[in-house]
Amino acid sequence: MILLAIDCSANLCAACVYDALAGRDLGRSVLDLGKGHAEHLMDVIAQALQRAGKTYADLGAIAVSTGPGSFTGVRVAVSTARGLSLALKIPAIGVTTLEALAAEAAGTFPGRAVLAALDAGRAEIHAALYDQGRQVRYGPAVMTLEQAIAMANETLAVLAGTAAALISEAAGANFDIGASAATADIATYARLAAAKGGGGRPKPVYLREADAKPQAGFVLPRAVP
Repeated sequence: MILLAIDCSANLCAACVYDALAGRDLGRSVLDLGKGHAEHLMDVIAQALQRAGKTYADLGAIAVSTGPGSFTGVRVAVSTARGLSLALKIPAIGVTTLEALAAEAAGTFPGRAVLAALDAGRAEIHAALYDQGRQVRYGPAVMTLEQAIAMANETLAVLAGTAAALISEAAGANFDIGASAATADIATYARLAAAKGGGGRPKPVYLREADAKPQAGFVLPRAVP
């Protein structure tokens, strides 16, 4: 099966075409944007398809990063995956950023539990704990630094994600650390989605509300007849 994987959960706007049978990336396109994913994602997808020598008609599934991460980026990626799934009549498969980061860490440290943790600011850490078989045991959830340290100490887990170094330094311990990025390689999402199979309607993983909220001061009062 040929999958298209897309990820806008962090600063990257990424897409790759992945051959699940051969287990390899056929072509990819990755832009380091920070923001503006909505304006660039379809072009990034088109470039990945071109580099792979494939068209939309060749695709058997869509893989998408569902967060946690950038509120807007995740929404852009998930809505695009849903739209392509509907138009092409193929499944869309969601993969969280935390499970993708944990999978990469498990590849480096096989047979170990992994605490994938993202520094979300505001003294919040967005994290999930995966056991030695890469099954989620806790989360995704919001936790404090102290809670993350306690979980890492209790499980002796490998740390991954942008909060990994923060947790290790604050704990005063020498934890093993996998990738400390905000998101995994785009092919990791494709590989995990291919292993999951199935599909449906991927949903964004939002662990807190969006920063942007409607401003009540601009709401016009309703006229009473």
